[in-house]
This record gives sequence, C-alpha cells and structure tokens, in this order.
Amino acid sequence: MAKKMVAILAMPGAQLLDVSGPMDVFAEANSQSGREFYSLVVVGSARGHIRSSSGVKIVTDLVVGDAIDGRFDTLLVAGTPKAGSTAFDKALIDWLRRACRGTRRYGSVCSGALLLAETGLLDGKRVTTHWAVAEQLAETYPSVRVESDAIHVRDGRVRTAAGVTAGMDLALALVEEDLGRDVALKVAAQLVMFFKRPGGQMQFSRSGHAAPAGRSALQEIQRWIAANPSADHSVAALAKRMDLSPRHFARLFRAEVGMTPAAWVEEARVAAARGLLENGDEAPKRVAARSGFTDANTFRRAFVRHVGVTPADYRKRFSELPAPVNH
Repeated sequence: MAKKMVAILAMPGAQLLDVSGPMDVFAEANSQSGREFYSLVVVGSARGHIRSSSGVKIVTDLVVGDAIDGRFDTLLVAGTPKAGSTAFDKALIDWLRRACRGTRRYGSVCSGALLLAETGLLDGKRVTTHWAVAEQLAETYPSVRVESDAIHVRDGRVRTAAGVTAGMDLALALVEEDLGRDVALKVAAQLVMFFKRPGGQMQFSRSGHAAPAGRSALQEIQRWIAANPSADHSVAALAKRMDLSPRHFARLFRAEVGMTPAAWVEEARVAAARGLLENGDEAPKRVAARSGFTDANTFRRAFVRHVGVTPADYRKRFSELPAPVNH
C-alpha cells in the first residue's frame, strides 16, 4: 500500500512544536504499527531552511509552488506567533487553496487557522485555534464557526487544533482515524501524552478578565468589581455608585461594555477564583465566598462554564500547593 504523505506548511517564524510535535506523533505511529504508513514532509515558502520562532532552523523538503496534484494525503498549516499581524502573500494563498482541494483532509495547528481561513476553505466550518487569536479569527472571518475552547475539531475534511501542543492531540486523533485505537494508544503511551486530554483549552488561557471599557465612570465601576469580587454587585448597588437608576445603568453598561453587568461580574469573580486556586490552599467553599459566589455549587457551575473544568481539577493542574483537606 502506498504511503500517506503528511505535509506541514511552515512559514518563517513558525512555532517549532507546531511542526515537530505532529511529525513525531506520525513517526511514532509508523514505529508502533510496524510499517511506514506515513511519509512526512515540511513545505516552506522558499528553498533551503526557515528560522522558527525559537531560532532553530527547519530544513524544508518541498517549496510552495512545487507540483501538488494529488500529492498530499493530509496538509496542515503550522502557526506563528505573529500570524495575527501578518499580511499573507496572494501566491501563497492560491497555492494553499489548490493544495488543500487535492487532499483527503487538511487543517491547521494553532494560529495557522488564520492563514488557512484566507483561502475561504474554512467558511461554514467548525474550527478551533489558539485561545489568544480565537476572537480575531471569528471577527476577521465571520463565516468561520470558531469553537474557542476545543482542543481539536473535526468537520468534514477539515481538522484544526488549538495552540502548540494541541497539534499533537490532533495528530493522535488522525492516527486513530487511520490505524485504529490500539496503535494510537501505543503512540500516546510512548510519547507520554494523554490519549484524550481532559478539559478544553480555556483552562490554559491567561488572557484574564476583560479590560475595563466604556466611559471613565463605567471603567471605575469595573475596577471596583475586580478589586472587590465578594461585595454586593447587584445592578441596584452598582447603579447607586454612579447615581443612576438601575434601568438606566444596565442599559448604559451593556451599550458601552458589550455585556450585561451580571455577565461582567461573573467573569470578574471567576478570574478572582482562578487566582485563589492557583496561589492558595483554601477549601472550595471558602474560595467561592471570597470570590463573591453565594455557594459552592453556584461557584462550580460558573467556573466550569467559563474555564471548562471544575475548580478541583483546575487546582490540581495549576497550583503548586497540595489540595486542601476538607473537614
């Protein structure tokens, strides 16, 4: 049986792990399956080598513009830290569009979704990307359905992964598609990685709470909320601080900040709770109270809604302190 050629398009400044991570997964699949199922190539924008974001040089096997008709089984676009501010070359976009149309499946890793979206091939598709550029992807390409918390997403022929190490999760999912669960499990064991990573990527997001917005008086209110998450932040209480009626305050807040006061307060309280879980050892009930939640159950539901994992799981992964003992 002919080998399946997997190509990763790497632009100057590409994140090295976006390229090497998936490649190592596919290479290990060859080893664990006992046959050379995959043929692996790196495609560059120019001959020779490209310099990755870390400074490490990547030698490319092929160059954009080389013959592509039916050549690739799978084509993935690696991300770069500067993808969000890069103006992509039209010739590159045209080549990528043609190359993807000739594949069995195509997709991206991390911010590579921004480049792939330029081809129009993600229109109407469910995709994911690094949490830091998810909003930009959604705003710049409104026809793309961005799932910002997903680790990787499959939609028809399209496969997309979140940031950096998530490219390995995606590659492992592709191995499972091609060679079955047993081989994929062996690959995960050999590379010491999750077979199915728990939770979504928002648990890793460090974007923090939204910056204060709107007129200065509203920004002052938002800073007060963030600094005092456990205080009374009902619409009535907040409106009183601005000497406005509750109805007028709520309408003004939503118009200028872009969300309701209640939604902003909940985000601020979850952000406060994350800090307490990362840096303290208080019991969940105490964290809930200090963050402004009425009880532990309400806290847990809000935390899962915003972060994608429970407070207990978040603490296990991100705190250097041992979990508290409940008495």
